[in-house]
Amino acid sequence: MAAMMAPVESDDEHNNYSDEETDSLNGHTANSPTPELKAWDLFRVLPPQKDLSAAESEATMNLILRWVKLLICIIVFLVVLGCGVLAKGTILFMAAQTSGTQQVDFCYKQISNTAEKRYVAKLPLVERVGWTWALFFALIVPEVLSLMRSIRMCVFKSFKKPPLGDFLLVMSAETLHAIGIGILAFVVFPELDILKAAMLTNCVCVVPGILGLLSEHGSVNRTMIRVAIDIVALAAQVTGFIIWPLVENEKRGSLWFIPLALFLVSFGWWENFVSQNSALGFVRYIAEIKERAKKWRYFTYLFASAWKMIVLFVTMIVVWAVKEASANDLFSYFGPAFYEHKIQVMEVRNLTEQPQPNIEFFEVDSTYVSPLWLLLIQALSAHICYISAKYACRIMIQGFSFALAVSITVPMTLSVAVVLCGLKTIDPCYFHNVIPDYLFFRLPPVYYLGEFLSNQHAWIWLIWLASQAWFTAHIWWPKCERLARTEKLFVTPMYSALLIDQSLALNRRIDDSEEALTKHIIPEKSKKPPIEEFADNGSVSSNASDIFAHGSPSNDHVTRIYACATMWHETKEEMMEILKSIFRMDEDQSARRMAQQWLQIVDPDYYEFETHIFFDDAFLPEYEYANREGPLVNAWVKTLVSTIDEAASHVHNTHVRLRAPKKVPTPYGGKLIWTLPGKTKLITHLKDKNKIRHKKRWSQVMYMYYLLGHRLMEKRIPAERKEVIAENTYLLALDGDIDFQPNSVQLLVDLMKKNKQLGAACGRIHPIGSGAMVWYQKFEYAVGHWLQKATEHMIGCVLCSPGCFSLFRGKALMDDNVMRKYTTRSDEARHYVQYDQGEDRWLCTLLLQRGYRVEYSAASDAFTHCPEGFNEFYNQRRRWVPSTMANIMDLLGDYKRTVKMNDNLSFLYMIYQGFLLVGSVLGPGTIFLMLVGAFVAAFQINQWLSFSYNLIPVTIFMVICYFAKEKTQLTAAMIISTLYAMVMIAVLVGIMMQISEDGPLAPSSLFFFVVSGQLIVTGLLHPREVGCLPFGVVYYITVPSMYMLLIIYSLFNLNNVSWGTREVAVPLSQQAMAAEEAKKGQKKGAFSGLLDSFRSKPDSSEPEDGAIEFSLTGLFKCMLCTYPKVVDEKQQLMRIADSLEALNRRMDSIERSIDGPAPALGSRRRSFALLRSAANNETLGTLAEAAETDEQMSDDSEGRYATEVPIIKRDDLTNPFWMEDAELKKGDVDFLSGEEEHFWRDLIDKYLYPLEENKKQKEKIASDLKMLRDKMVFGFFMLNAMFVMILFLIQLNKDLLHFNWPLGVKTNITFDYNSKEIWINNEYLELEPIGIVFLFSFAALLFIQFFAMLFHRFGTLSHILASTELEWYCTKKVEDITEDALMAKYGIEFAKDLSRLTGSSENDTKKEQKERLFSIVNLEHESKKKQQEGSLPTNFETRFTSMDFGSQANPILRRISARRGTMEAFTHRRSSVLAERRKSLRMGSMDMGRDSIPEVGLNRRIDSVVSWRDTDA
Repeated sequence: MAAMMAPVESDDEHNNYSDEETDSLNGHTANSPTPELKAWDLFRVLPPQKDLSAAESEATMNLILRWVKLLICIIVFLVVLGCGVLAKGTILFMAAQTSGTQQVDFCYKQISNTAEKRYVAKLPLVERVGWTWALFFALIVPEVLSLMRSIRMCVFKSFKKPPLGDFLLVMSAETLHAIGIGILAFVVFPELDILKAAMLTNCVCVVPGILGLLSEHGSVNRTMIRVAIDIVALAAQVTGFIIWPLVENEKRGSLWFIPLALFLVSFGWWENFVSQNSALGFVRYIAEIKERAKKWRYFTYLFASAWKMIVLFVTMIVVWAVKEASANDLFSYFGPAFYEHKIQVMEVRNLTEQPQPNIEFFEVDSTYVSPLWLLLIQALSAHICYISAKYACRIMIQGFSFALAVSITVPMTLSVAVVLCGLKTIDPCYFHNVIPDYLFFRLPPVYYLGEFLSNQHAWIWLIWLASQAWFTAHIWWPKCERLARTEKLFVTPMYSALLIDQSLALNRRIDDSEEALTKHIIPEKSKKPPIEEFADNGSVSSNASDIFAHGSPSNDHVTRIYACATMWHETKEEMMEILKSIFRMDEDQSARRMAQQWLQIVDPDYYEFETHIFFDDAFLPEYEYANREGPLVNAWVKTLVSTIDEAASHVHNTHVRLRAPKKVPTPYGGKLIWTLPGKTKLITHLKDKNKIRHKKRWSQVMYMYYLLGHRLMEKRIPAERKEVIAENTYLLALDGDIDFQPNSVQLLVDLMKKNKQLGAACGRIHPIGSGAMVWYQKFEYAVGHWLQKATEHMIGCVLCSPGCFSLFRGKALMDDNVMRKYTTRSDEARHYVQYDQGEDRWLCTLLLQRGYRVEYSAASDAFTHCPEGFNEFYNQRRRWVPSTMANIMDLLGDYKRTVKMNDNLSFLYMIYQGFLLVGSVLGPGTIFLMLVGAFVAAFQINQWLSFSYNLIPVTIFMVICYFAKEKTQLTAAMIISTLYAMVMIAVLVGIMMQISEDGPLAPSSLFFFVVSGQLIVTGLLHPREVGCLPFGVVYYITVPSMYMLLIIYSLFNLNNVSWGTREVAVPLSQQAMAAEEAKKGQKKGAFSGLLDSFRSKPDSSEPEDGAIEFSLTGLFKCMLCTYPKVVDEKQQLMRIADSLEALNRRMDSIERSIDGPAPALGSRRRSFALLRSAANNETLGTLAEAAETDEQMSDDSEGRYATEVPIIKRDDLTNPFWMEDAELKKGDVDFLSGEEEHFWRDLIDKYLYPLEENKKQKEKIASDLKMLRDKMVFGFFMLNAMFVMILFLIQLNKDLLHFNWPLGVKTNITFDYNSKEIWINNEYLELEPIGIVFLFSFAALLFIQFFAMLFHRFGTLSHILASTELEWYCTKKVEDITEDALMAKYGIEFAKDLSRLTGSSENDTKKEQKERLFSIVNLEHESKKKQQEGSLPTNFETRFTSMDFGSQANPILRRISARRGTMEAFTHRRSSVLAERRKSLRMGSMDMGRDSIPEVGLNRRIDSVVSWRDTDA
């Protein structure tokens, strides 16, 4: 077979890879040789096929999301455009009504029945006063909103005060802007017709244009072209200053205020157009003020918003005083303007009409609410336009839904105005009963289109529009991240009501991209990836690489993700889930790295990745290796080692064999280091509890201090760089059974990038498993995330980011009172509950108290195994319930300081959490009262009897929980839960009957329908999780168990601080067994002791058997014809085999320390194997012969070698015995560097030394825990007892204490024949005391949570849509079809396909499918192939350099070749990259000289890089 396998070895030679790319690690035979397959053992297990159903489901969901995003894109475009046109049209309509010269053709229908006469209406003074005030209120609405936002930011968040000079500069610019807005609104626009006024709004870019011109920088040619265009555009803007005053000068002299107004208005957007790269000093100075303004903007706008309202008010008064000669009219007519008054209408006749009759005058009633309606419409439309435009920018649809909509707002307004004015001119009654007949726009002169363009110079508006488009061109090329904050999108907080579209375009930030995301994202090819530069390079022995270990500042902004998982006693299936998740992350990261290094893609989502698994109790207990040379790893570690190849095979859909792990002895135990196919590291830390503190919290302390303390803070780089690195370093906390996708992690990273104050983020946890308990948890987790976590996220912060799947920011963990306080040892009883039982909740509490935010992302899915048994579930919640209450009480106890420190927490949010805490404490009493009422309704019994029926089982359970053992408590809980589940079914039937009796409007009926409807609607809003709704039935019938019995069980077992899940019974040591036996002996009664004194006590040293024997219940025993007892041969052989096995392991270790093999060892190994096999199969005859033969062969050899073999001295940091375990595979051995070894020793000595508590300490802790338990139980019992008794006694007097329910009233009509009277009696349903408590507590809570869920759902949908790309051709922009855009679009998917360990061509795919069909030929052919040990980067490099991009036979090319330009882009990019690499290699060889590098090796390397089939190259 070896000869058969030899020829194919070269086929996979290129797939071998090494840990740290040293040649010594490349060989197969040295580390993990492929076992030779025998002919009888060729039968195989096929590698798992890819789950196509999941892929198809994901593809279907992506297609649905694309259609949804397209629909949202169209809707948002229409909303922005429609609201923009409506806001601009209504504001110009309002301005037209303030003019004293405005005359409107009046509809004849209110005056006469004939259309022969023409009437006009002129607005009286009182009407114009009303419209002036309405216009003023419309102008200050954005300022009011800006003031409110500034107050909220300054009150609930921190702020800084600006320098006086900066403050005065900003206030001056805002003052000039407000004056310009006032002049335009109250002077200019009232005197212009609707068309000219709308056109003029495109001329407000003068100051931004000047500042942009002065800020130009870059190459000379490019700068000159831009300067020339800027000058032309500025000239076009300036023409707007004079064109209308010249045209309309004879009619309206006030139009000469246009130049002043437009110039002053344009000061409002100065900040967005200055650059620090300007060649002019004063421009750079202003730009520095702009950068500083980001820190104190909201404090400044506290004053600026109020001041602008005052300026607008003063401007209005001054303008009115000048125009109307008296400003008092504004105040004297303010009240009458919004009450009924008369409008004068007069008849208009032609001058040529002879004779001139008397002109008729009429008065009609005004529609005095018209100004208020227009004000409301304008304010709402402008604000909706603003928030819709902001939403378009946030979900990455800015080009179409924002830029296009804003750019065509004025043309659409002109089009609509032309149509409306034309209809009004043709028929004055066209808008009768729609718009008051005396109100309309100021109509333009009646011209044909050609005359209007020439005589009125309207053609020049197209130039104004083009110049504005040039100055706002940045809105078409956004660079901000997904879901960017308002401060990242817009410069100033709000918009301008008068110029809604111009303010949105000019206020949209130009510099909205983070330079670090685009400038320094690609790792340099000549260096290691950033995370390896940041790390210790896996090694250990020297610091020779420190020059490169520190990395360069350009890589500090790169996202670094450390996956930190904690393991203990996970099963193989659970380990498989997390390992598959790690391999998926490895594949994704490798594809992104290859896309950047080979395709030169700038990936904003690029990250570096490394995995650390911290294995608690990784070694066998001491009594199991007492006869060996040192500790060995336990079965769970061996399971992990044996499972990792299988997990890789599942992910890569082919048989994958990783190289054996590198073994590293450490002060805390050891490390196993794998290099995964994508070249990321998987490091498993094996913790010996005799050397380091065990349990999950201390594992978290280990990786926090190791990754953030040792590997970051001990680097010799400036502190500023460390801060940047820490801000972009994230710890992904995982459990050992979690299952997730790379996209889920990316969504959490997006949240982190969006908010620098975000300390932690968690995803949606889905429990998996089977059984009724899992069904309950599926619904419980769903409701908890849908309502509870979403509400916390929206109105405050999430209080618990679960440790099974959460992302923590490194900088936040390094803050004061977080990481250091997390190392606090539990010395008090309360600490054991708060610190150790709910470590993830306590860590989040520390982050919140330091001012960081914790968020929840519903789109980030992860799956974890949950308890499937009743006992395991109760024990898990026994740990969670007290820790949750303890941490909430800790947070509420210091709420004043926390609210002051944390901008995201408010006093109202603390009240909400306090309400939930009270509800949790009083939950058992509430459920008890609910059951009492349910028994009454369902079984038709009285109150006291129902009370007794429920009190008896609860009391019994409390007594059992206090006195009995845990097993007995769980058994009682299970029995009572079962009984209550059956009762709840009966209660459900009773509720249905009561609903049918009382009607759907009864309080209980409404409550049932509202709760059910809320849950159904919530489930439907989570379409992927709607399958959890049917499990609500299980949730309902277990309410008494989970909200009453479980709380009782948790509090009564407060003194039990064991983990409760995945615990394995550990055998007692000999001393413990002796102590246990002594304790049992003390418990025996006197009679039992008397019987023991009479029992025979034979001499144990010489056991005897008798041919005849009899006994009486152990009291007496008589043996006749005794003889020595024969020892069982099988037991004796087993003991011999164990001894030989221990001797064999010792001899194996000796073999490695001396030269030459020992011949006797082979015979000794065979002898011991035969002994064990014989012992198991009880074939003693064959054993005897073999044993004799082996003894003859080994006697001489043992004598020969016994005196020559030296005894090996074991050192835990040099040659620990566990590294010789064959089940850990024969990987390389490495050692820690001196720095890392000192770090671990210091960390263990200071924080992580094993806790060796003596008997007194344990007794004291146990006593303190019991005392804490008794206090909590007493308080819990008293609170619930008083609560139950008060409400129950009130319930007994419900005839006196109740409210009449206003709905569902039953009316009885009685007719008295005697008195001839009709009696009408209304029978009201009564709202009882228990119903009142439920209605005002739970109903209010559900109301808050439901509406918070709706807002959170909207945010989640936005997040998903922002991550969804529209890949249809109709959605592409010009820049989308450039080479860089095509690389960015398809590059990562292309890199992932080329990196696959399976075949990438269609022939390879067909070959794999054919080989899956069973035949003897395929079976033998498969046996000759080596197991896959490929490297994803190597596969990519090989295939990329040799792929024929002109062929369409490859399925990869067919998937991405949507257009011919895609293939051309890939071909051109490959040619340029490979040419650059060939040039760099040749230059390197010239510098190094021919003597330093063998020519053959150099040529081979160059040939391997540049050999590709590409005609262009």
